[in-house]
Amino acid sequence: QVQLVESGGGLVQTGGSLRLSCTASGRTFSYVRMGWFRQAPGKEREFVAAIRWTSGSTSYADSVKGRSTISRDNAKNTVYLQMNSLKPEDTAVYYCAAALRSGYGSSWSGGYDDWGQGTQVTVSS
Repeated sequence: QVQLVESGGGLVQTGGSLRLSCTASGRTFSYVRMGWFRQAPGKEREFVAAIRWTSGSTSYADSVKGRSTISRDNAKNTVYLQMNSLKPEDTAVYYCAAALRSGYGSSWSGGYDDWGQGTQVTVSS
C-alpha cells in the first residue's frame, strides 16, 4: 500500500521558518520525482517545488524561489521542504506528491501519481 505522510506544518509568524517532511512507503523504489504543492482557501492547487529522486535536481515556483529548499533522504524515503522568510500569502495546505513517470513537467500536478493528505501551514501577520 502506497502512503505519503506529511508533517511539520503549523502556525508561524511572518518571517519565520518551517520544515515540512514527507515520508513515503510502499512502491518508493519506482518514484522518479517528488514534489510539494499547496492550496490556499478558494484557490487552485499550485506547484511549490520538486526534486528528482535519483539525481537530486530541483525546481521551484517563482513565489518561493530563494526562500525555500527541497531536499531528500533516499535512505529514509523522505523529502523535505525548508521554508524561510515566510509570508502570510504562504498560508495553505501543503501536499506532498510522488511521480512514477518521467517526461512530464515537474510543476504539472497531473504528472504525479500519489498524494499525501496535506499539512496546514499558517503564517500570521
